[in-house]
Amino acid sequence: MAPFILAIDQGTTSSRAVLLRADGAVAALAQQELPQFFPASGEVEQEAEDIFGSVLACCRAALAEAGASARDVAGIGITNQRETTLVWERATGRAIHRAIVWQDRRTADACARLNASGHAEAVRAKTGLVIDPYFSATKIAHILDRVPGARARAERGELCFGTVDSFLLFRLTGGVVHATDATNAARTMLFDIHEGAWDEDLLALFRVPAALLPQVRDCSGLFGASAPELFGAAIPILGMAGDQQAAVVGQACFSPGMVKATYGTGCFALLNTGAAPVASRNRLLTTIAYQLEGRRTYALEGSIFVAGAAVQWLRDGLRLIANAGESDRLAGEADPEQDVILVPAFVGLGAPYWRPDVRGALFGLTRATGPKELARAALEAVCFQTVDLLEAMRADLAGAGTGETVLRVDGGMARSDFTMQRLADLLGAPVDRPRHTETTVLGAAYLAGLACGFFPEPEAFAASWHRERRFVPQMDAAARAARVAVWRDAVARLLG
Repeated sequence: MAPFILAIDQGTTSSRAVLLRADGAVAALAQQELPQFFPASGEVEQEAEDIFGSVLACCRAALAEAGASARDVAGIGITNQRETTLVWERATGRAIHRAIVWQDRRTADACARLNASGHAEAVRAKTGLVIDPYFSATKIAHILDRVPGARARAERGELCFGTVDSFLLFRLTGGVVHATDATNAARTMLFDIHEGAWDEDLLALFRVPAALLPQVRDCSGLFGASAPELFGAAIPILGMAGDQQAAVVGQACFSPGMVKATYGTGCFALLNTGAAPVASRNRLLTTIAYQLEGRRTYALEGSIFVAGAAVQWLRDGLRLIANAGESDRLAGEADPEQDVILVPAFVGLGAPYWRPDVRGALFGLTRATGPKELARAALEAVCFQTVDLLEAMRADLAGAGTGETVLRVDGGMARSDFTMQRLADLLGAPVDRPRHTETTVLGAAYLAGLACGFFPEPEAFAASWHRERRFVPQMDAAARAARVAVWRDAVARLLG
C-alpha cells in the first residue's frame, strides 16, 4: 500500500495539507493563510477561488516537502470549516457569490422572522438545530435572492450548493462529483438527521431548490478521485467530515459520554450520545457525530463563536501582543484582585444563549486595568463559555449514567497551559490534552485511511490515543463558584 494519507484541513483562517504515515506521524505539512472580507458589520466572506487555490497549493507543497508523488498517497481525507456556504455554476465550478462564512450574521432578521412565525420547534425536531444565521439555509436563500437570475438558474439545475467540503470535492474531481457527507449535511438546517435525508418541508420553508443539493454519503468511503492533472495522477478521495466531527474521530471519542472541545477561531464541544439522538432542553444542538456503513452516531454540541479569535483581537485589534503565545505570560501576571470580564460577543453569542443581536463588552475595568488583565479576561472568556456548555450537557444527560466528565481538548489554544489549567479549575473536572493536538487533521486522515485499510477499525484506533498531560482542578469550590458567578452576572447584564 502507498505510504501516506493526505489530509486536507480547510479552516476559517487558513488551509492546510498534511501527509500522515500509518502510525499517525506527520511526514509533511503545508499551510497558507486565507483572507477574509468584512463588507459590513456582522458580515464575513471569503473568495471561493482563494479557498480552492490555497488547498491546491498546500497539497502540492506537502507532496514536494516529502519528496512524494500522487502514487505514494493511498487516499485523501477532507475536513472543513462548517456552515460556510457556496453556490457555484455546475458547468464551470465558478462561484456566483463570495462564500458566506459561518460567522456571518447578515440573515439574522430573516431568522428572527422565522422564529417569530413559530417555525423553531419544527426545525429543531427534524434538524436538531436552532434557527440561526450560523447555519447554511438562510445564507443560500440570501445568495439566490441577491444575485440576478440565480434563483431561476438554481431551479433549472445549473447551480450547485455546498459547504466547503462539497465545493472542494467538486473542484478536485473536475466537476464529476457533487456530494457531501452526513456531518456537513446536518449543519445546513435542511437535513433531517433522523431520516438521513434532505427534507422537502425544510426546503420549502427556506426557499431552497432541491436541484442545488449534493448527494449525502457516509464519512468514510469512495467519494471519487482527484483529476489526474492536479497532482500528476488520480488520488482516491476516501473521507470527509466537518472539522468538529473530524476532531471527535481524531480524539477517538467513539463511546457514548465522551466529550471533546476544539479551540480554534471558535470553540466547539461535542459529546457522543451514541445511536440515539438526545433532544437538548438547554439550547444545545443535536447533530451527527459521524456516519459509518450507513449507521449514524449522534452528539450534543455547544458552539462558541469566539475563542482563539479573542486572542487575535488582542493582537490585531488592540495590538497588546505580537503573537498568541504572549497572552499566556501576560495572563499569568494579571492582578488577581481585579475581576475584569470579557464577554466576547463580537458576532453574537452562541450556545446556550443564541443571541446573534448582542455585541461584546468588558466589565470590571478600573484605572489599574492594563494589558495583563485584558489578556487574562480574553483567555478566561473561553473557559467560562466552555463551563456554560458542559453544564448544559450535564443537565441534558442527567440520569443517563455516563459517569464523570473528562474533557479531551485540541486545537491551537489547547497548547496554552494557562488556559487549560484555568479551564480545569472552572469546570471542576479534569482536562486531557493529547500528544497529537491536531486531531481535526488526524480525524480526516483516519476516515480516509479506514476506507482503504490504511488505518485499523475504530476500537484499535482508540487504543492508540495517548494523553500528553492531564490538567486537574486546583481551585476550591467556593472560589470556582464566585468566579463563575461574576461571569454569569456580566452575561446577564449584556443580555439585559
